[in-house]
Amino acid sequence: MRFLTEEEYSIASRFLFLSMAIAVIRLDIRNVEQGAFKIKAPYLEMLKKMESLALEERRELRIRMKKQSIEVVTLNKNDSFSSFLFLCQGREEKRNFFNPTIRKKVETIIQELLVHALSALEQNVQLSTSSNS
Repeated sequence: MRFLTEEEYSIASRFLFLSMAIAVIRLDIRNVEQGAFKIKAPYLEMLKKMESLALEERRELRIRMKKQSIEVVTLNKNDSFSSFLFLCQGREEKRNFFNPTIRKKVETIIQELLVHALSALEQNVQLSTSSNS
């Protein structure tokens, strides 16, 4: 049975999967920094822009969650499933996610962030080349 509204669940789940995406991006940043890349700067710039965009979105989600008294709590994790408790204004809803589904949701968020980061970086390049002219 569902106890959260679609909007409440949407906010909470986006916060949850965005937080996971941030963890993946941070791990990727460390791997690029320590990796055998000949030229690291473009990759690091892109990953750090993705992290910045994700952190800003998560900050906004956290504000909305606080206003609506929404929380997400990790309950259990095993090889196949992860369980989370969604709380909102005294209502509780437990959700179980198949781990490959979580991976796909996080991957989708990372792809969204990549598109936004590349767009932002492209605008910066266009601005710097037009100001140098």
